[in-house]
Amino acid sequence: MAFYQLKKEQFINASLEEVWDFISSPKNLKHITPPHMGFDITSDNKDDKMYQGMIISYIIKPILGIPTKWVTEITHVVPKKYFVDEQRIGPYKLWHHQHILEEKNGGIYMKDIVTYEPPFGFLGAFANYLFIKKQLNTIFNYRFNIVNNMFRTSANQV
Repeated sequence: MAFYQLKKEQFINASLEEVWDFISSPKNLKHITPPHMGFDITSDNKDDKMYQGMIISYIIKPILGIPTKWVTEITHVVPKKYFVDEQRIGPYKLWHHQHILEEKNGGIYMKDIVTYEPPFGFLGAFANYLFIKKQLNTIFNYRFNIVNNMFRTSANQV
């Protein structure tokens, strides 16, 4: 079993309440996903605040514009500290995404830790080497820029 981790940190010059309100709302997922990914929430709860046990379904086009159904469950929530989403249906064999907030230096450090395993064993490992890792970095760099512009932060990516 080959699994991988992607870790990203960003300093946001905003209050904990502002950042939490933004990241804990599913309706903002489309806004922070690159347009070429064709991201659309298909579940009815996109306007709700996240809660433990929440199921969110969406369509995303990660490869060659082919629509893929993705369903995640919010498995852990500690308000204004962190939440975790885990894939239940989708393109990965394993997807575990931690969103962590920490007040520090007059702002918020936001950390994303994604643990994932592509499907198809060694073929998935090869696909990760060829394009999956690069694509995930592109998505998270896009998110960094959107959040940076939204909160007009001093671009500090750790």
